[in-house]
Amino acid sequence: MAALGWLTPRRRSATARSVLAGEAAAEAARKSSQQFEALEALEAQDDTAPAAEPDFPVAGDDRAAAFFDLDNTVMQGAAIFHFGRGLYKRKFFQRRELARFAWQQTWFRLAGVEDPEHMQDVRESALSIVKGHRVSELMSIGEEIYDEYMADRIWPGTRALAQAHLDAGQKVWLVTAAPVETATIIARRLGLTGALGTVAESLDGVYTGKLVGEPLHGPAKAEAVRALAAAEGLDLTRCAAYSDSHNDIPMLSLVGHPYAINPDTKLRKYARAREWRLRDYRTGRKAAKVGIPAAAGVGAIAGGTAAAVALHRRRR
Repeated sequence: MAALGWLTPRRRSATARSVLAGEAAAEAARKSSQQFEALEALEAQDDTAPAAEPDFPVAGDDRAAAFFDLDNTVMQGAAIFHFGRGLYKRKFFQRRELARFAWQQTWFRLAGVEDPEHMQDVRESALSIVKGHRVSELMSIGEEIYDEYMADRIWPGTRALAQAHLDAGQKVWLVTAAPVETATIIARRLGLTGALGTVAESLDGVYTGKLVGEPLHGPAKAEAVRALAAAEGLDLTRCAAYSDSHNDIPMLSLVGHPYAINPDTKLRKYARAREWRLRDYRTGRKAAKVGIPAAAGVGAIAGGTAAAVALHRRRR
């Protein structure tokens, strides 16, 4: 399969659909990040005194970046479930679907691990719900849903880790199976660089109910990180990645500084065997008390869906 022009040819071990999903997510993330930077350049920035620099991350290392899983790593619970609650409130679907969303969210919170069948069911439901709706409509609603259901569920400890990379002058990306539009809203609200997420197909600004490739999950996340690193000129051995799930071991294994955050049982065992760093903020004992930066502009995620359309048409 032909790679994107900016991606160096290499042997791939993941499925073709994982590669396609990863490349689509990387292209969408880069476009949205460029829009963020343009918006921020127009805003007056207050100069603040830099804090004491920790040994890691290394300040000024522009070939390093950080990649954060979203669900149960940066945020309590799953973003797509919170998004579903917001859509139900706005009459996008009926009580029966809400009950299924609520059960899956409760299970995820209690078990602290992703169930592939649950996640697949939710993705199919979400695609059927948004089919025929305009991307701009869902983006506007996503901003409201973040304020209603997500803002108060950010783990302060993980937020502090992300801020340490930003303070060191490094880019910080979310990497998630959540829709790229939702993920990019969250990234922007937290002051991060951007997001790699599942890319839903849209034509003429309207969702078709299909995905570009497959959900950004497991091996597809690793493909997305690899593609973005190639495009950005990053050295993965100097980068960091953070996740709670053993499903993200492919992504964590790519970087020189992997972290297990609120890890599930399998990831905790795997991380300890390899002497990876572990952080658990679920008890609240280690959570740093930090504030969440204000949003840096609005309307910066249209590039994600535009990239999806361009990539889809290019593939055809």
